[in-house]
Amino acid sequence: MFKLFKRVKTVVDSELNSLLDKAEDPVKMLEQFMRDMESDIREAEAAVAKQIANEKMLQKKYEDAQKMVDKRDEQAIKAIEAGNDDLARRALEDKKIHSQTADTLKESYDRAKLDSDSVRKKLDEMKAEYYEMKLKKDSLKARAESAKTRTKMNRTLSGIGSDDSKHGFDRMEEKVLQYEAEAETSEDMRSSNKSLDDEFKSLETNEVDDELAALKKKLGK
Repeated sequence: MFKLFKRVKTVVDSELNSLLDKAEDPVKMLEQFMRDMESDIREAEAAVAKQIANEKMLQKKYEDAQKMVDKRDEQAIKAIEAGNDDLARRALEDKKIHSQTADTLKESYDRAKLDSDSVRKKLDEMKAEYYEMKLKKDSLKARAESAKTRTKMNRTLSGIGSDDSKHGFDRMEEKVLQYEAEAETSEDMRSSNKSLDDEFKSLETNEVDDELAALKKKLGK
């Protein structure tokens, strides 16, 4: 019976955190601990049920033997009252046999009852330890998940401000500045070309005006 508690005592008596340090995945390790404890409890429950059944069987046998003792005693009294000493003697002899059997069964029953009480107590202790470990497991599981989340977030945030990221942004900024400079240059060139065309157009307009004035002069207008 004590072997059933070996794995449980190992978990309870050891520092759980030190065990988790050696595990690749603390959450999976905790779940395995709980499965092992649940298996131990099921085995213990089966053993306790078997022990209780044995206790009840011995109790019934003892009670049956004791009933026979009481029955033979009553029969011996009746035989004496009827004046049949031989029958009374035989009843008392059988009573003695059943009495010895009852005494033996009583000792076995008392031991079985003590064993049943002991294993029931140990089973209760196992269940109490299991629920205590379950609460601790839930707490450690939540802490492990929180730590994983924080680690992931910290890695993500640290990557945002890394040198590679900064250099990348600097290159993109230079590229944008280059695009803006090219755009301004093209606009300047367009403006310059437009002014030159306007000047030539102005010259063409002046020539037409001169030609119109000469024509009017010729016609006396």
